[in-house]
Amino acid sequence: MKQLMYYSMYTTYMKKIIFGIFAHPDDEAFGPSGTLLLETRQGTELHLVTLTAGENGTNPDGHERLGDVRLEEWKKAGALIGATSLHHFGYEDGTLNNLNHIEITQRIESLVIETIGSQSDIEIEMMSIDLNGVTGHIDHIVASRSAVLAFYRLKAKGYPLTRIRLSCVPYSQLPNPNTSFVFMEAGRSDEEIDEVVDASIVLPEIYQIIRAHHTQRDDGQRHIENLGDGVAINSFFILT
Repeated sequence: MKQLMYYSMYTTYMKKIIFGIFAHPDDEAFGPSGTLLLETRQGTELHLVTLTAGENGTNPDGHERLGDVRLEEWKKAGALIGATSLHHFGYEDGTLNNLNHIEITQRIESLVIETIGSQSDIEIEMMSIDLNGVTGHIDHIVASRSAVLAFYRLKAKGYPLTRIRLSCVPYSQLPNPNTSFVFMEAGRSDEEIDEVVDASIVLPEIYQIIRAHHTQRDDGQRHIENLGDGVAINSFFILT
């Protein structure tokens, strides 16, 4: 496994653009938010996508239109992360399937092409979560696989995509499968992890980003309690 002092060493002479593709409004917050924040603070242009509004998530306050509330929370979290733009694709939470996967891929491609326009001297990355969806949630799997498919299709067309980073859980955190919800595979081995980003320098901001998703506060608090300061350590495997 490569431990990389990523943001003290990383330099680039090209404009860097990241497209973060996620299924629900809190996925990037509970996942690689530290890495995304460090990227934007270094000047990276970040465009975030949520496929759904998360309207079928937990609703402890009994909101009539939970999806609308969660999108507002997402906008607050996106502002904290430093996103340049946010895009809600409007699919129904918990229903994504193969046909959606094909359509979502095409929409990601269109978004990338429209966003970069005629810009030159740029490099483009994508970011999503593990191809197994981390938790096994089908929406997560559709999000990550659509992002990867769009990545390879755009790269084949000559667009300057460099890599796609897929946020994953290491084996040390999850040595055994979890079957409490849907099937959640054990974490990835050291050999499978290509990059580890330590974003501890922005740990207080990461807590703020997680807590911006107030309706999902129980999940967020469990996440913080389970990982502690480890929420600032992001693991990725990388496809190029």
